Amino acid sequence: MTSQAPIRIAVDIGGTFTDIEILDASTGEIHQMKTPSTPSDPSIGLLTGIKEASARFGFSLDQVQYLLHGTTIATNAVLERKLPLGAVVTTAGFEDVMQIGRHGRTDVYAITASPPAPLVKRRLCFGVSERIGADGRVLKPLDDRSVAFLAGKLREAEVKSVAICFLHAYANPAHERRAGEILRELLPGVAITLSSDISPELREYERMSTTVLNAMLVPVVQTYTDRLAGKLKEEVPSTQVYLVQSNGGVSGLAKAGREPARLLLSGPSGGAAAAKRLAADLDEPNLVAVDMGGTSFDVSVVHEGAVAMVNEGEVDGLPVRLPMIEMRTIGAGGGSIAWVDDGGRLRIGPHSAGAEPGPACYGRGGQQLTVTDANLLLGRLDGSSFMGGKMGLDRDAAAKAAEAVSAKLGLSPEETAAGVIAVTNSSLATATRLSLFEKGMDPEDFALLSFGGAGGVHACEVAEELGMRKVIFPAHASTLSAWGILWSDITHDLSATQIGLFSDLAPSMAQKAQALAAEANRLLAEDGVRPENCGFEWAVDLRYAGQAFDLRVPLDTADFSPRGVAAATSAFHAIHKQRFSYDEPAVPVEIVALRLTAIGRLAKPTPAPASAGTVSGSKTRPVYGRGGFVETKVWAREAIGPEGVPGPAVVEETYTATYVPAGWTIRAHATGALIAERAATH
Repeated sequence: MTSQAPIRIAVDIGGTFTDIEILDASTGEIHQMKTPSTPSDPSIGLLTGIKEASARFGFSLDQVQYLLHGTTIATNAVLERKLPLGAVVTTAGFEDVMQIGRHGRTDVYAITASPPAPLVKRRLCFGVSERIGADGRVLKPLDDRSVAFLAGKLREAEVKSVAICFLHAYANPAHERRAGEILRELLPGVAITLSSDISPELREYERMSTTVLNAMLVPVVQTYTDRLAGKLKEEVPSTQVYLVQSNGGVSGLAKAGREPARLLLSGPSGGAAAAKRLAADLDEPNLVAVDMGGTSFDVSVVHEGAVAMVNEGEVDGLPVRLPMIEMRTIGAGGGSIAWVDDGGRLRIGPHSAGAEPGPACYGRGGQQLTVTDANLLLGRLDGSSFMGGKMGLDRDAAAKAAEAVSAKLGLSPEETAAGVIAVTNSSLATATRLSLFEKGMDPEDFALLSFGGAGGVHACEVAEELGMRKVIFPAHASTLSAWGILWSDITHDLSATQIGLFSDLAPSMAQKAQALAAEANRLLAEDGVRPENCGFEWAVDLRYAGQAFDLRVPLDTADFSPRGVAAATSAFHAIHKQRFSYDEPAVPVEIVALRLTAIGRLAKPTPAPASAGTVSGSKTRPVYGRGGFVETKVWAREAIGPEGVPGPAVVEETYTATYVPAGWTIRAHATGALIAERAATH
């Protein structure tokens, strides 16, 4: 690397490992590495990894131009409920919204419902005198004195964050902004979030939940970003730092600190972005991307070359009304713990051994059987070559952990390990199947894109259970989320809510489009993005008149002429039919919201082409397959050529391994990916 070469680094901090991708812009070379995560302070593992990468790949830290960072700090704070004390300020009479929530039941067979506990206790939900109508008209002016009086109560309660969420603030934010001014003046140092800033949309419970999450995450994320910025200023002084958002784009540290709720799917969204890019490179427009790491299994779908976006997701049962990549996550990873329930059934996860102590075979004090331990016992992982030989695995410790479970099942340790893999594969297949079925899609029409450090040893068997015939293992599979982050752009999501018949509101939507475009240009200018690097992606939320839910319909342009409205309406009918198996062309269509995604394109160097393999030959070892242990060929990834090799086989690389069952063949693709295909059966 030359002394002038700008370096771009992408980091995805997971529960077990921190994944790092390094791009040298002058040569196009891309390097990958993994380092153990440091849950107590994720920035320690991040900086440790960057320093190790600098020494290993020969660049200096002052050459780092961009640091693109996916983080789970916001997600973990919510999951673990490690949040500062927060309060809600809302319209008088609506103080119980957080406690009432929604009455939908996710588990229809449960005798009693167990909704998540509200993040804010009822005693800290306060109402003030004001009222805005659904059309934006002021029905009752805001009482400034009641807001000032309330500031005293909030100070007395020693709250650290306040969520202001007035009724219909999405239609007119004037009252929220005034209340925010008063409280910021009287409560210096308290994090205050307005619903009209973070989620200016209808549905008061979802909007309030999002606002509360954001307000309570501000102290957590700002503490982290301030600490990270301080360390980077000392160690990597020339870098521009961006954090990955749930929509797959990135934002600067300042915006991330103000709107941390946008980071709740920060890490996994990088994998979905990578899948979209690979769909084009591989000429595979329909991909199911599955990311299996140490603690979780994330599923996203690329259909006809596009990744599905949703307007609302959830974290630990709490709704988040923000645009994000559509994704399904279950607690099933390499570190997921195997256990036996009271009915004598073998269960996997969702609890994980994490990075500390990790699976039993890591030799760090873990004593419970995990999925990684099972794969080691079945020969699908090699203890001597794990992590490139830098982290040996203890097979005896894994066997001892298996004995504790096998004694309860009345099986041998090897049979127990095989059962762990079978149950895990079934869970992975179920999550994948649901991600497609709920969209009206058939798994047989898709190829499986497998990545994440733990995914390769499960993917082909999961594909078999789904009826899929092709599995793609991309180059840099174990760090692919970081690879996807490497190509991210600055992204801002804006929206305007207005409800009514689409055809009637078209003129006013054109005016709203102009206002959103002006705001988007202002935000991108703040980021220093040149006009030629700006891009807009438009969408509308539509529904049939009388429906309580809406669908997101992408638009080529913000065209609200009669022709543009007709085209969007036709697209809505088609999406509705695919999702729900019917459409109603005769029913009037309503618009709910207009959406704009403003993109600031960062420079993207051209990556160097994949190099041809230079390794030849293979070794063998016993690997548990369809009929028990079978002497199986073990290949280095670089030894797999375009002609392919048949299964059963194990393909090893520095940070992951791939198991190819009998009946499958795996070959190299020109992109550097490996493609496994299943022989046709009659």
